[in-house]
Amino acid sequence: MSTCTTASRDLDEPLAGTAATARTWLLIEQSGPWGAKALTSSHLDPEVGRALEAAAEGTGVRVALVRRPGRHADRHGQPRRQVYVAHTAPGDAWLRSATITAPEELLALDFAALGAGVHGGFGTPHQGAPLALVCTNGKRDRCCAVLGRPLAAELALSGEEGVWEVTHLGGHRFSPTLLVLPYGYAYGRSTAAEVKEILQAVRTGRVVTEGCRGSSAWDRPGQAAELAVRRAAREDAADALTVVRTEAVEGDLPCWEVALAHVDGRRWQVTVAQGTSAPPRPESCGAALGSPARMDVVEVREVSAPLG
Repeated sequence: MSTCTTASRDLDEPLAGTAATARTWLLIEQSGPWGAKALTSSHLDPEVGRALEAAAEGTGVRVALVRRPGRHADRHGQPRRQVYVAHTAPGDAWLRSATITAPEELLALDFAALGAGVHGGFGTPHQGAPLALVCTNGKRDRCCAVLGRPLAAELALSGEEGVWEVTHLGGHRFSPTLLVLPYGYAYGRSTAAEVKEILQAVRTGRVVTEGCRGSSAWDRPGQAAELAVRRAAREDAADALTVVRTEAVEGDLPCWEVALAHVDGRRWQVTVAQGTSAPPRPESCGAALGSPARMDVVEVREVSAPLG
């Protein structure tokens, strides 16, 4: 039986510019089963889940649930939970961790500040391995479970310490999907060997662009533009590039001019147009055929030389 992942792969649908957008991620450990909308359909108190969703709305913070790879017993009660908060802006990326006894404690956080990169002293700096978050929520799409769970299990069994399953990263048809923190780059169609290469790069402050969907710090035109500049300039330093602005351009189709800056003073202007993927394909398993939007880089122009 064909799946959304099979169709997307066979049609060679591009990955760039398809990552979820979030400047800051709040990840809460929640064992047991997850429903399609996990914050309100898991063993997390649904009232707390709804309150967390409301608190994060419009702040640039995305809330997700995580659990360790493996079997997930249908049980209630979890005396202590791991929590991570990660801000992904280049040059100001950080990852902090804490353990809590009650998820409602998190409602006291200043979500607007978190979205702006101010952690307010929450938790302590994360000193361990980079986090590899693999989407495994089969209640949203079966591909996430069928392809994501084996990937997470293989990585964990191989000794990768920072591996977690996560509720939702978007783009089911690119499964298995992955988000890596602290830098916030998302990947699709990943294998265990590729993830190991990605994590090794993160340990040395670098970004692997192969299979990359983009940085969650940027909007989707910015994601596509940044990856295009990285490839053109052969730049893999995680903190090297910043999307300065994204401006819409009038025309028959949605189009943007994206300005990017390098830490060495170089500047680029990238034209990104929104196209439609053809022929039609399902955006998730069981969905009607559709033509998902795609971000096509039309032109990359370096507009200034390095300072100094």
